[in-house]
Amino acid sequence: MKEKILKAIDKNSKLTAKELAMMLGSTEEEIEKNIKEMEENHVICGYPTLINWDCFENERVTAIIEVKVTPQRGQGFDKIAERIYRFEEVTTCYLVSGNYDLAVIIEGRSMREIANFVAEKLSPLEAVVSCATNFVLRKYKEHGMPLVGEAKEDERMLITP
Repeated sequence: MKEKILKAIDKNSKLTAKELAMMLGSTEEEIEKNIKEMEENHVICGYPTLINWDCFENERVTAIIEVKVTPQRGQGFDKIAERIYRFEEVTTCYLVSGNYDLAVIIEGRSMREIANFVAEKLSPLEAVVSCATNFVLRKYKEHGMPLVGEAKEDERMLITP
């Protein structure tokens, strides 16, 4: 039941307990009990709204920063990751495999603001070895949901020999 609730609210967190009960063949009380339990156990950590900021007047710049760090004895990557994700600018922080250790996603009002964050807050951290900043040019899909309209058919004429 819990997995069904999670799948339903993952796509639409505005669903009420009554709507979920009808969809899942359960009772409102059972749905509310399960949701409360999942909130208490930090399975459900919040109910964010997916906003396409490109359609809003106040444009934002998003950057994905590849961060190499030195893990700390006895704490691995956790302590430095926590230090980084506590910065207000950081929206997402992942431990990843590959050429770098942490993928850090931040948002700012300008490229300059992001550059300042990297230069003044992120890079000076003792455990940070290096950073590579990638700016997001356009968002097509986030949290499993498209942020753009349907793709138009290719209107170019087909040329055959």
